[in-house]
Amino acid sequence: MSAIDQLFEELKQQGRKALMPFVTAGDPDVEFTADVIRELSARGATMCEVGIPYSDPIADGPVIQASDTRALDKHVKLADILAMLGKVTRDVTMPIVTMVSYAIIYRHGLERYIEIAKAAGVAGAIVPDLLVEEAGPFSEICRREDFSLIQLVTPTTPRDRALRIVESSTGFLYYVSVTGITGERQSLPEEVIENVGWLRSQSDLPICIGFGISQPEHIRLLSPVADGLIVGSAFVRRIATAADRSRA
Repeated sequence: MSAIDQLFEELKQQGRKALMPFVTAGDPDVEFTADVIRELSARGATMCEVGIPYSDPIADGPVIQASDTRALDKHVKLADILAMLGKVTRDVTMPIVTMVSYAIIYRHGLERYIEIAKAAGVAGAIVPDLLVEEAGPFSEICRREDFSLIQLVTPTTPRDRALRIVESSTGFLYYVSVTGITGERQSLPEEVIENVGWLRSQSDLPICIGFGISQPEHIRLLSPVADGLIVGSAFVRRIATAADRSRA
């Protein structure tokens, strides 16, 4: 059983939901990112999604795109991020997963990426650009290594395709609440509830909802149907503001 499997089993027994903040690694630097992750853990975050900066954003809105650019402008490398996470994961109890492009994984080698990520204490990977048609080899290695492969289902994903994504995923399913890019929203579509309800009827995997979540009303709307909620741009924007203040 992976660390993420254990987490959701514990949350289920306690009647609780997961809160997963997203942070961009290396913005403004890896030391600052490490401090943020430790603080999030201390303040009750259940899990943390750490974005690996990438030059070709995948569904990222302007806030996260800008954070990627700032990190890349400082020449942050995967090795730097994993070295930082190797220290942080010794200090926190919450699982950490990377949001990472499949291009990065493929370039390092499928087994090698899992090896170095696990050595850093990382529990899994969210891979937004891994097509389900090509996910088989990586999914097989992840299952063998108890390393969670989290894949995305969107409002426009055909249901037969969604079932294939379910079959190749482990840890939890990432349901994208809105079409389009990441970013804070004033409101979320009503069909989220129905879509997540259908997905839950097809899989025993926990379902976490992300994209657009930034307000207490969103939490109240989605928590009855979700096992966890992912908050990205709202955190990244505040981290950038805090970083600017620390430099002032």
